[in-house]
Amino acid sequence: MQPHISARPHTHPYLALLAVCLAAAAMPLTFTGTAVALPSIAQALDASPVATAWATNAFMLTFGSTLMVAGALADSLGRRRVFLLGAASFALFSLALTVVPDILLFDLLRGGQGLAAAAAYAGGAAALAQEFNGASRMRAFSVLGTSFGVGLSLGPVVSGAMIESFGWRSIFLAVVLLTSLSFLIGYRFLKESRDPAAGRLDWRGALGFTTMLALFTYGMLLVPERGWSDGLVVGALIGSAVCLVLFIQIERTVARPMLDLSLFRYRRFVGVQLLAAAPAYGFVVLLVLLPLRFVGIEGMGAIAGGGLMIALSAPLLILPIVAGWLTRWLRPATLCGTGLILTACGLGWLSTLPSGTPAALLLLPMLMIGTGISLPWGLMDGLAVDVVPSERAGMAMGIFSTVRVAGEGVALAVIGAILSLLIAGRLSAAGLQGSAQTAGQNLAIGNLEGALAALPGSTVSQLQSFYSQAFSSVLILLSAITTITAIIVFLSLNQAKDEAVAAKAL
Repeated sequence: MQPHISARPHTHPYLALLAVCLAAAAMPLTFTGTAVALPSIAQALDASPVATAWATNAFMLTFGSTLMVAGALADSLGRRRVFLLGAASFALFSLALTVVPDILLFDLLRGGQGLAAAAAYAGGAAALAQEFNGASRMRAFSVLGTSFGVGLSLGPVVSGAMIESFGWRSIFLAVVLLTSLSFLIGYRFLKESRDPAAGRLDWRGALGFTTMLALFTYGMLLVPERGWSDGLVVGALIGSAVCLVLFIQIERTVARPMLDLSLFRYRRFVGVQLLAAAPAYGFVVLLVLLPLRFVGIEGMGAIAGGGLMIALSAPLLILPIVAGWLTRWLRPATLCGTGLILTACGLGWLSTLPSGTPAALLLLPMLMIGTGISLPWGLMDGLAVDVVPSERAGMAMGIFSTVRVAGEGVALAVIGAILSLLIAGRLSAAGLQGSAQTAGQNLAIGNLEGALAALPGSTVSQLQSFYSQAFSSVLILLSAITTITAIIVFLSLNQAKDEAVAAKAL
């Protein structure tokens, strides 16, 4: 059955594409911009390390955990309607962040931004699928993916300049501008459409999935402060596991599941989900950790630190398109595997460069990481729907987007906790007077002054040295994870398409 599309007097597909791309560019901009501003935000709002970590994780958690729900609502309520609601809410939440008085309200508003981003992305992407057909649809989604690269590339340097010139609150004004313009263009030119066959939303599955992610992320964020044996941490992680079991059981029995578990019998589909999560550990966590290192630990200015991040993210402006072009001669499995191995090598190289290394020496390994991750970045969206039967493409794209975004939130929580614990362990072994645990938490979020206060007898050079050792260990871990992922992705995607073809005949 063809989706119902209501006619509107003023329609233009490329202006509709512009509307969705503006919103898409604002999403990574608010993510990377907040990362650059995190030391300033923590100081201005007198935030604890855990509360500061939620400034980034609240957005990624709500964004990733509600994408599938937002997609289902867009199908039933109207894709244009959900997109416009998301864009307008995104602008309003961003505007409120410019005047927020404390860290608790800041974190809550960041969670609201994530909800709005999920609605805007899911509604906008679903609407574009109705605006374009055939090859033009592929080109449109390629442009949409590139817009994310623009937000990632320009976010650190633009945010750094705005922070130094107008203060950290100003970074959200750029988001207000982009999303407001997106809303106005979308209201004028985006067609309304919905799926007449859409049934009731799987609310039980949505609640189970969202609760599972929230409990796991919350537990990991508490680990640096309370330790692994703390009752609240253990309770959160056990609760997350219980929710996962309940979610699987619900999806097996509900008539119209939010997640069709049968898709996981396709090995190539499983490989694509690992591919979706790979940038979280090989690239996205660096968008948060490196600005904290450059600005908070090494004392760079926000402009200098943000400008240095361009080496990491600039390849996303060009190479994803190049990767698509290279598929004429090379298999996607080869390109994705090679890109992830290149990323792993860049991470390993960066691990050998301690804090205080001249910026010029950091550029090449950062450029290698960005170049490597750009190769699978340009192919992932197409592979997400290519590895399953065509009638399941919509759900496959929803699962892929959720794994990618939710994986980023989980990766930030896990890697942040590991970094904090590694720093605290080294400080404790050194026998410095004071609280090594508190100092480790503060150093992990780039708060060097807070760490000095927690360890009165320490010096800046000592803390920078211990931080550098722990940071190098984290990079080695990320390199190992990326290498293993590269091997699995290559082997699974290199499977013949007979698996998916045979599934279509069932």
